[in-house]
Amino acid sequence: MARSVVLGVDSGTQSTKAIALDPETGEIAGEGRAPHSGLDIQHPPEWWDALRIAVRQATTGGVKVLGIAVGGQQHGCVTLDAAGVPVRPAPLWNNTDAAQDAERLNGEADFAAEVGTRLVASVTIAKLAHLARTAPEDLARTGAVCLPHDYLNLRLTGELATDRGDASGSGWWSPKDNRLRRDLLALAVGDDAAHRLRVPEVRGADEAAGRLRPEAARELGLPEGIPVGPGTGDNMAAALGVGAAPGELVISLGTSGTAFVVAERPTADRTGEVCGFADATGRFLPLACMLNCTRVLDGVAGMLGVARDEALARAQRQEPGAGGLLLLPYFAGERTPNLPRATGSLRGLTGATSADGLLRAALDGVAAGLAYCVAALERLGLRAAAVTLVGGGSQHPAWQQAIADATGLPITVRAGGEHAARGAALQAAAIVRGEPVAAVIARWRPEVTAEIAPRPELRAAFALDERRRLIEEQARAG
Repeated sequence: MARSVVLGVDSGTQSTKAIALDPETGEIAGEGRAPHSGLDIQHPPEWWDALRIAVRQATTGGVKVLGIAVGGQQHGCVTLDAAGVPVRPAPLWNNTDAAQDAERLNGEADFAAEVGTRLVASVTIAKLAHLARTAPEDLARTGAVCLPHDYLNLRLTGELATDRGDASGSGWWSPKDNRLRRDLLALAVGDDAAHRLRVPEVRGADEAAGRLRPEAARELGLPEGIPVGPGTGDNMAAALGVGAAPGELVISLGTSGTAFVVAERPTADRTGEVCGFADATGRFLPLACMLNCTRVLDGVAGMLGVARDEALARAQRQEPGAGGLLLLPYFAGERTPNLPRATGSLRGLTGATSADGLLRAALDGVAAGLAYCVAALERLGLRAAAVTLVGGGSQHPAWQQAIADATGLPITVRAGGEHAARGAALQAAAIVRGEPVAAVIARWRPEVTAEIAPRPELRAAFALDERRRLIEEQARAG
């Protein structure tokens, strides 16, 4: 007899991951993965092709699929024509072309007060404003606008549907009021387009987005008509996957790095450093995000011709502080702090600088950046006694110890490396079983696999005050 499973999909910047999860035991029964281009502007059909490959890989064991849900990269701006076909490639969260447009919109409305988030270049409404300014002919052909996971929901169900979590990163939907703000859309694209454009319908945390269309079922090799969860943003899905409880601080290590807290009340940070998102259970998810995370060390390793695992091992053998090297890791601009035009900088080079020192400086720079994000959350009163570490980098001891040392907080690592895909699968399980998603994630919270204590005597080596001074200098310089 075929084993019954639900599917969870994480459609990210670099790839799509899919897992098949047993809804009775919480065990993983299959996994799949397919790459994306990795560029900061991508063709939405690329995500569908990758989803198809990953789902077929995850279901090769002859399982019976009962439902599916998708977690996706936040903020990407997908424009669709009247037939639901993408008008143009989608700029992703890490594309900073809309920095000027974000600044204009912030001057016209208090977005932190209205939707919980002061705009930066990452946010979808700023990207839509950039489209209106630079390619009005494409805006004229656009009948609907959505985020990446919403586009995949449309391909799966024929419904343009989303959830509170991903909608809260759009800039046109208010998580505190649970409503669409077309007046804010009008600031981005004008009154006529704002009232013409379709945006996804926001579904409840425990409400299906729809059912799997026959055409999609044939492409994916799945039963038609199975329920499709509402899905959510990747950070919200990771919070589900790790079973994050109210008040819990989570740091996610991936292409981007995020620090977030599950909160009972909405936040509004007028500095723009903390985004006042909703989560995928009905609560809130204040979040600070770095554009430059694990890929910083990967980039330095690539310059040195060193493989990732070797680079991490060599960096780990060096003491924090890297012998006086200080790397500001803003290789692609930055979001927290909001420096979209910044570039990376390295201080302290001497004739004694080694390749291993450069690798350690990259590790320190990212860990210090995440400590900056944690401090931004603390400024809003969101303090925690420990960190739960998730994401692709969370399993490596070098990252674990560096983040513990830089933040001064003990680290807990939980089992499983694909927490966003797992969170999407648990959402699908809740829909299939007719249970609240909050109850399902609490029942299947992954076990603790590692606990790392900070070394207080080494925290000063991360030069957090000096880094903040340099950040303030860059901000003043524009």
